[in-house]
Amino acid sequence: MSAALAAPEQTEQGAAGLLAIRGLRVAYRTESGFLRAVDGVNLDLAPGEFLGVAGESGSGKTQLLLSVMGLNAPGARIEGSIRYRGQELVGAGERVLGSLRGARIAMIFQDPMTALNPYLPIGIQLTEGLRHHQGASRSAARRRALELLDAVHIPEPERRFAQHPHELSGGMRQRIVIAMALICEPDILLADEPTTALDVTVQAQILALLRELRTRAAIVLVTHDLGVIAEVADRMLVMYAGRVVEEAGVERLFEHTRHPYTEALRRSIVPLEGPLPERLPSIGGNPPNPAALPPGCAFAPRCAYVFDRCASAPPPLAPVAPGHLRACYYDGPLGRIR
Repeated sequence: MSAALAAPEQTEQGAAGLLAIRGLRVAYRTESGFLRAVDGVNLDLAPGEFLGVAGESGSGKTQLLLSVMGLNAPGARIEGSIRYRGQELVGAGERVLGSLRGARIAMIFQDPMTALNPYLPIGIQLTEGLRHHQGASRSAARRRALELLDAVHIPEPERRFAQHPHELSGGMRQRIVIAMALICEPDILLADEPTTALDVTVQAQILALLRELRTRAAIVLVTHDLGVIAEVADRMLVMYAGRVVEEAGVERLFEHTRHPYTEALRRSIVPLEGPLPERLPSIGGNPPNPAALPPGCAFAPRCAYVFDRCASAPPPLAPVAPGHLRACYYDGPLGRIR
């Protein structure tokens, strides 16, 4: 998979892949002006790929996923192109988007308690998509749902089928949401922070499950935790203030980090083995107001390597090695702590 620069065999429309995004911009009008939630993002996703998208809250990760689903909040101004198998989704009507959601492109939302209806049994919620998109009979939909409950490692599927969300643990609810996303066998699975509210043991189980699911669908996982992406993804985009600031294969990006923000995120990973540091690492300062971004690099106020040029204009996303892109004017070694 390649993002801002397409591989030679890919066309500008991404015909060789499942999903092609070009120049995506998402903005909302506020009293202070337009809030730029996503600002010029490009990416391609091919069958079977597992792409991680990392960044702090407010970096544009979730808005990117919602744009693919056509679920941005009312009033969003969307520019650019999102193509699924060559079909343009930006500007497509609700009829087109509704036929794709759940059937071809499915989303795992961050909080399973808000994604699940507390008043309906799990079975009804699981089978609804299959009956709507594929016209499956009640008995066929039930069989498929029970198969999926078993596939996502839910014990006693028959019993869980009749239960309500409040009767299940957090880990089970997240598995139910994953099963709902898979019920129609989509091509693309979008996962929005699927392990955030879970304890470490359950997080590990959900990540292991996501690794298994890559044989069923291409996956885009967004998270603030680089450690999570390192566990499961092939490639990784790092976003800051709505822009992609670095992209590479996961192994390459961790071994040869080239952007100060990625380096800061990497230092913020708490080690799972050995003694904890006396002071937990963090990134100084705060993310910028997306309604009042600086004219230059948005990360400059928090960067340990900032110099005059950083205030002039946002650095372009450019290759630094085959398959490795970054948006930064600084070209020296990393390692300073601000």
